[in-house]
This record gives sequence, C-alpha cells and structure tokens, in this order.
Amino acid sequence: MIKLGAPRSLGVPAPEARLRFETERQEIGGGPRRRLLMVDDEPAFELSFYCGTCPLLFRRLETARQKLSLESVQERLTGALDDPDDGGVIDAFGALLPEGEYLPLLLSVEPRLIVPGQEGDYFSREQVTTWGIDQFWGLPEYPHTPYYRTFETAVDADAHLYEFVVPMVPPTWNERERVEEYVERMGRGTVPTAVAISTLDVCEPAAGMPIDQYRHWGLTHFLLDGHHKLEAAATAGRPVRLLSLLTLGESLAGAEDCARLPALRARPRSARATGT
Repeated sequence: MIKLGAPRSLGVPAPEARLRFETERQEIGGGPRRRLLMVDDEPAFELSFYCGTCPLLFRRLETARQKLSLESVQERLTGALDDPDDGGVIDAFGALLPEGEYLPLLLSVEPRLIVPGQEGDYFSREQVTTWGIDQFWGLPEYPHTPYYRTFETAVDADAHLYEFVVPMVPPTWNERERVEEYVERMGRGTVPTAVAISTLDVCEPAAGMPIDQYRHWGLTHFLLDGHHKLEAAATAGRPVRLLSLLTLGESLAGAEDCARLPALRARPRSARATGT
C-alpha cells in the first residue's frame, strides 16, 4: 500500500527547528564536507556525501540520544492512519522541521531488524558489491546502529531502490513493556502508524572505477515517532503504517527522481540479482 499526498511547505526557520540538515564547514586542505542530520543542535547522523559518487551512508554519531515523539498526536497514531494529507499530524511534526518542501508518503512496511555485519546488512553486502570496501579502513561502511530493511525493487537495468527505516536511538533503548504491548495489539489486528522524515539519495561510483557501475537509490526514513512500534512489528512479523515526510530540498536526488518514488514503491518487492 502506498498513498501519495500533495507536496507541502512545512517547517520553521532552521535555527528554531529541532531537526535540521547541515553541512560542516571545510577546513582549508581538508577532505569532503560532512552532511549531517542535526537534532537539538547536536549532530545525530552523518549522511551520504554531496558528491553523489561516494557510497550511501547513514551513520549514527555519539550525540544521537533524542527521540522526537509528540504526545499531542499519539492517539491518532495508535491505529492506521488513512490519509497522507492528515493536516493535524503533518502540521504537528512539521513544526519540528526546517522550512522546506516535503512530499508526504503513506506506506505499509513490514520491517526486518538488521544488525550491522550480520545477515541482511546492506553495507557489508549490496554496497560492497558496487563500491568495494573502504580503502582506508579495509572494511565496509559501518552505520553504528541497528536499522530496519523494509523494501527494495529494481528502478531499471542499472539502478535499484533500497529502503531503510533508521531509529534515532537503538532498539535496545526501547521499553520492553511498551514493545510487548504493541506486539499484543498487532496480534489482535491493530496496525499502528509511525512517522519519519525521509531522504532519497541517489549514489553511483565515479566513472572508471573498477567496480560494479550501478546506481543505488537509498530511501531512508529517520524515525520521528514509532520506535516501539517498529521493533514490535519486526518481532511479530506484522505490518505498520509509516507516514514519511520526504524532504525535496535536502535529498541527493532530482525532482524527477522523487516524483518516481510512488510508482517504484508500488512495484513488487525484488532483490537485485548480482550473481555473487
């Protein structure tokens, strides 16, 4: 299931936003500038570099300690949200975000919890197939957080869409009783709703690299609300609704790529066949 809302102008001036995107200033002679997701003025995640030829990245930083749940809309998110243009929910979370254009997407996801380096890890499997291992560390990229994989499908013969849900804090920080409560509710047929701010980063190795020349479309949802719900859904093997507010101005993708997302997300799930 996917429902598309109309693009909306949301947010408050960046200095007033609890969550915002920022680029570190580059020192003279330094390396690439880091692209950051900031929460309460602290760097929470390092994101893919602006160059578009570096590997896809969401790396949790030491100062990522805050969730952004809102008590005012909890009752509306207990069950399945049906309208991606639900003004009350979008406006409430929009007040946490920096001014910009956002595309609301209402998705049904069945999350699978992934531990970096273990089975199903994108960074040590699909990403290595295309970029190889990091030449300095001699290791795959490491996101410093468990995360959820929810969907993937072919974009075309030379590109694949990978979807991730990234918790602001690790699932080990969740309250066990609340997770078990949601597992029980889901067992009775309840489908709760989570909320995320999302980016679409389209990354491809630089031309001439002796690696698999392939584009990775990374649709990454950073959870604002729903940490217990996602863990419960992964535990119970049940679906959850996800209201995604896709930032159009801070994604590493053109407007035409973002416009393709609803159709791509409606395709059957399929893994990329690499022959490895």
